[in-house]
Amino acid sequence: MPPPKSKSSSASAPDLDILGDQVTIHPTGYVQPPSTQHEGQERNLVEHMARFRESPLDFLREVSLHVSGMGWRAYDDVIGQPIFYSGFSENMKATVLKTPMLKRRIEQLAQQRVEVEEQEGLLGEGKDKFQNRARRRQEIETSLQEVATDLTDGMICKMESKRFIRGAYYLCTQLLTRAYHQGIHVSSEEVLRLRSVAEQAAKKKQSIIFLPCHRSHVDYVSLQLICYRLGIGLPTVVAGDNLNFPIVGSFLQHAGAMWIRRSFGDDALYTTLVQSYIDTLLQNGFNFECFIEGGRSRTGKLLSPKFGILSFLLDSVLSGRVDDAIICPVSTQYDKVIETESYISELLGQPKPKENLQDFLSASSVLSLKLGRVDVRFHEPWSLREFINGQQARNDQSPPMHRAVNLRSPEIRTRLLRTLGYKVLSDINAVSVVMPTALIGTVLLTLRGRGVGKSELIRRVEWLSDRVRNKGGRVAHFAGARTEVVVDRGLDVLGSGLVGIIDNLPETTYYAVDRFQLSFYRNMTIHLFISEALVSAAMYTRVKQGGGPDNQRISFDALYHQVSFLSQLFRGEFIYPTAGLLTNFEVTLQGLERDQVISVTRDSACRILSVDLHDIERKSGRENFDFYCFLIWPFIESIWLGAVSLMGLTPPLGLESDVWLDVTKTQDAAQLLGKTLYHQGDLSYFEAVNKETLKNAFQLFEEEGIVLLHRSRDKKIPSTIKLAETWTPKRKQETGGIVPEGKLWTFIETIAQSRREGKNRRDGATVSTRVLVLADKVGHQLFENAAVPADATPKDVQTPKKRRRKEIQTRARL
Repeated sequence: MPPPKSKSSSASAPDLDILGDQVTIHPTGYVQPPSTQHEGQERNLVEHMARFRESPLDFLREVSLHVSGMGWRAYDDVIGQPIFYSGFSENMKATVLKTPMLKRRIEQLAQQRVEVEEQEGLLGEGKDKFQNRARRRQEIETSLQEVATDLTDGMICKMESKRFIRGAYYLCTQLLTRAYHQGIHVSSEEVLRLRSVAEQAAKKKQSIIFLPCHRSHVDYVSLQLICYRLGIGLPTVVAGDNLNFPIVGSFLQHAGAMWIRRSFGDDALYTTLVQSYIDTLLQNGFNFECFIEGGRSRTGKLLSPKFGILSFLLDSVLSGRVDDAIICPVSTQYDKVIETESYISELLGQPKPKENLQDFLSASSVLSLKLGRVDVRFHEPWSLREFINGQQARNDQSPPMHRAVNLRSPEIRTRLLRTLGYKVLSDINAVSVVMPTALIGTVLLTLRGRGVGKSELIRRVEWLSDRVRNKGGRVAHFAGARTEVVVDRGLDVLGSGLVGIIDNLPETTYYAVDRFQLSFYRNMTIHLFISEALVSAAMYTRVKQGGGPDNQRISFDALYHQVSFLSQLFRGEFIYPTAGLLTNFEVTLQGLERDQVISVTRDSACRILSVDLHDIERKSGRENFDFYCFLIWPFIESIWLGAVSLMGLTPPLGLESDVWLDVTKTQDAAQLLGKTLYHQGDLSYFEAVNKETLKNAFQLFEEEGIVLLHRSRDKKIPSTIKLAETWTPKRKQETGGIVPEGKLWTFIETIAQSRREGKNRRDGATVSTRVLVLADKVGHQLFENAAVPADATPKDVQTPKKRRRKEIQTRARL
């Protein structure tokens, strides 16, 4: 059924006041900036809407405009493919079910099932066998077709009613601007560029694939509102079926949600069905949206890319089934994230509650808070086809021994997928805006004192803002407001629950109340300074020794070795510049030297011999050097904690070494150990015990071969873990205590060299006595409930080499 033609939207619309400037509303929906507006200026695209109690007439006027569809609210003449017409969902479902890929998969699965039944003697003998085989195959294909139909109906988005979308836009804007009372801000230059790209893509019938970062459920709402406001076709949004609960699930599906399972497992039919639906969307030029990180970030920084949906998108173009698609990385930043408190609970070990309607409605009280504003930034879109061709060209220029013959080979495809994922993350970081709350949180958590005066807080925020800009980052601006005004605004949004105020002093003093929650906002800035932080933490191995400058000076080779070690530790935590370790290291040293944080000694050939703190930095109390150290220290503490907890996995005397421990319980035990060490003063940062960072640490330990993991084929059987034999410490025969020596102990000591010093943490003696005893005590509790998995065989153990091979095979199957 062909879509009906849109009605004209030439009705006049009022001007919209944005940041004090009058801007014209284009009849088709987008905002035309005034001639005085310079490039890159921010504007509030989705403003605070009228309230009935505050202004009844304005409220009724807005409702009338939305109901009647006046001006841009009509959402007519949308840039993109038609979606709002009766029968859209049925047409889409029929198209998906007719795809050759899905048909072949159903025939293949039916054939495999028939062969199994034939081997089991269920199809009879002689002539009956041949007839029964054909009949049975037809029955199975019909049954699979019915299953595919039901799965497709529950999966696809059902944006059929324009009236519904108008109402949904109005409702979501009302709710969103109640919480984020200062609206959704965008860059004028970026949205005009996006609209231009959308026009070109629509002519070529190409899809725009929006790939945003993910910090809140508000992410997809804000992007849908922006597309509606700009008159761009609403994207189909990939959403986990955990959100598909009564009422809300149906609402979201009709507003653009595409429901998928959190895990596909070995379900070949479902996997093919998802690929067929994505192919259909991209072949017909429908816009698409999925979150590059998979789930929401609980720590405030970007997570490593998830390659599931990204693999489907790449395969669509790589296979030639789709000619091209446009990639648009998106950054969404908040003054304050609604879900932060629940994130902290999850990071501290509390299970994530299942989404349901009651919790959704009870969260409505949050909407009455004043959480500031949302800033959305769009990277310059780029062609997925050109990206693939560029990677092929680079491969063709490489030496013959490294040259790939086929981009679709499993190894090369996996490498291409990883490059694509990390390029998107890099693009998101490049356009991310640092909010005032992130600046304040970073300053408060990178000072040595308990609190900070107002004047010093303003000075450090200004310094940090300059550093962000110098690193190529962006700082949210507020129409030229003074720093003091911006700081006051940020403190008001954070509230007394995060930042405390001490009055009745010669100067108003602020201090961090909830350091754990504030770390979420600090982590929004760390990607800009990760290179400086790693170098500073590596230098700290000598600076912590005290004494004069000669005693604290470190050689180039020693510094590079420690930076390399730390970089490998955090390769799963942070996104590094792509120039390579040595180049990044040298560039970072040049920058720190230019900023007079360090001084460098060179030989006659200008080669760096040693590095030391600059005299000016010493006289200023090491405030800049300490700033960089404070950024990375919580992460060093966390991975040190994870490594120390591994000492407790040393099997007790008299117990056979082939004992496997539950992975989840082992990580929970590491968290419990961390809480104990924090309260006893052996751990400086409580945020170091967060579940996400510890989980990443255990993944690193597996990749490095420190631990071995067994993943059962039965999902009901938990994964298990044990120390690799060469990394297992020895025990004292007379006491049974763990001997502080060996590969694991050396690994822990190397990490500890960059840890922050403090009371009772001046040397390794504390770790080799009290801390080690605590780790052993926690480990004994794990061994009491240990068991050898019944189906464990040597081939099931995931060594680093086997793990990489399995990943390549998995990608190949997809």
